[in-house]
Amino acid sequence: MEKVYKVLIADDHADAREAIREILSTFDTYEIIGEALDGKEAIIMAESLEPDLILMDINMPRMDGLKSTREIKAAFPSIKIIILTVSDDSVHLFEALKEGAQGYLLKNVTPIDWKSYMDAVMEETKSFSKGLVDQTLSTLLGNTAGATRPPLTSREEEVMKLAASGATNKQISTHLHISEYTVKNHLKNIHRKLHVKSRVELTRLAYENRWIES
Repeated sequence: MEKVYKVLIADDHADAREAIREILSTFDTYEIIGEALDGKEAIIMAESLEPDLILMDINMPRMDGLKSTREIKAAFPSIKIIILTVSDDSVHLFEALKEGAQGYLLKNVTPIDWKSYMDAVMEETKSFSKGLVDQTLSTLLGNTAGATRPPLTSREEEVMKLAASGATNKQISTHLHISEYTVKNHLKNIHRKLHVKSRVELTRLAYENRWIES
């Protein structure tokens, strides 16, 4: 039996939410469990409903999707977030990835592409836009060479610095007052964002880019 993923929609436009509901209603493996009308509501519902995936609009009142993504990923790193937008804007893509989003989906693509992309994000496999994401990350990493901060959320940066300095998951957990499970999820996201497969590679990258002092 296929796994059914719980989905939270975050979009302030009723027509957009209806369109998303119609698309997802054709997919047996995705179940909508809630709809948030702004970024602040998305944070509250993420905590209470514990979705597997959030489809997050960028432009919303009270708190936009990027800020909401940052807060949700800091508190619940295991939740996948796909940013929804009508514009293929590389600046938005940069920001979405920096805040912790797993993907970036144009609202006007076909339902088949929605399914392919969402499956790829949830199953952590290559997707049709993987090349765009890889190119964006490479550019972002290239722009941060020698910079004082890596392309990570604040919490991910804290975990990265501790891990690259030799701290164990338990030590990181104690130092940051978070669970070891949360530490592992943060490290998983860090490895994905920075395209590294081990702590050795992470440490080398951190020193090369002067994100931590030798």
